[in-house]
Amino acid sequence: MRAMFFHSSPLAKNVLSLLMLLIGAQASLAQQGAPVVSPPQNAALAPSPSSLAAARALVIASGISRSFAVVIPQYMKQIEESLTQTRPEIAKDLGAVLAQLKTEFERQADDMIDIAAQIYAKYLSESELKAAADFFESSVGKKYVETQPALLGEMVSAMQNWQAKISADMMTRVRSEMRKKGHEI
Repeated sequence: MRAMFFHSSPLAKNVLSLLMLLIGAQASLAQQGAPVVSPPQNAALAPSPSSLAAARALVIASGISRSFAVVIPQYMKQIEESLTQTRPEIAKDLGAVLAQLKTEFERQADDMIDIAAQIYAKYLSESELKAAADFFESSVGKKYVETQPALLGEMVSAMQNWQAKISADMMTRVRSEMRKKGHEI
């Protein structure tokens, strides 16, 4: 049922698409033996409170937390639309229930910020976290965060077009080369 209610906001779709592309790229690099960044050996140790604070600041300053925050209202809207489409008589009560649950689930979005901070603190030192947060808090960093949704949207679209072209070009070339060897594909 969760997948049925996956939000359809442009930012969410773009982030998800880019994330899927990055995961695919990382898997491909791993298969090819390319170096993949691993957590440092001391990552098993719990990060210090100051590292977690720096990581949390980075998650917020970098705009990543926006993608967590949009999930709650989008899911609520989709649940409401889906349920009231077939059961319009429950609209008033459902609206009240969703309003009642909103704060509870917004806290869970805040929990995701903490989870992301734990992950960041595993890979970056406290000084690296602070330096990255400083960048995102600068005027250039703020501009980057502000333009990120548009950038991601265009990148995802460009990647999809590029992948379609590569796929078609590669198949054309494979057919041509196989024809030279006496095989029709």
